[in-house]
Amino acid sequence: MIPVAPGIAIDENEIELTFIRASGPGGQNVNKVATAVQLRFDVQHSGSLPPPVRERLRAIAGRRLTREGVLVITAHRFRSQDQNRSDAIERLVALVREAARPRKHRRSTSPTRASRQRRLESKRRRSEIKRARSSRLDFI
Repeated sequence: MIPVAPGIAIDENEIELTFIRASGPGGQNVNKVATAVQLRFDVQHSGSLPPPVRERLRAIAGRRLTREGVLVITAHRFRSQDQNRSDAIERLVALVREAARPRKHRRSTSPTRASRQRRLESKRRRSEIKRARSSRLDFI
């Protein structure tokens, strides 16, 4: 189990890791060794995540989520398989941790009387400036 947040842990059996060849630095090693990691996590059918977290994760994931509800994270920052594996898992944990934090609801507020007056005053000033410009052109 990978601990994510209080009360939330991801079962390691739900994560599928495959190793692929990475592009980028590494010289000849890049052509021989599959160092990049592709992590697949089925968000849709995961038993580790509570339903609200699952829904927020689906919203946060964006393009990393397939139509089937599988989250795909590709890690190829490092030259070693081990570092890429831990990087992919860290990125998954960070995403789930972000989804576990409920969003703060925005309370709608009305503008204060002073802010309304400031707005109207700035509009009046702007109007004055523009009116002054056009009146000068009439004399020419």
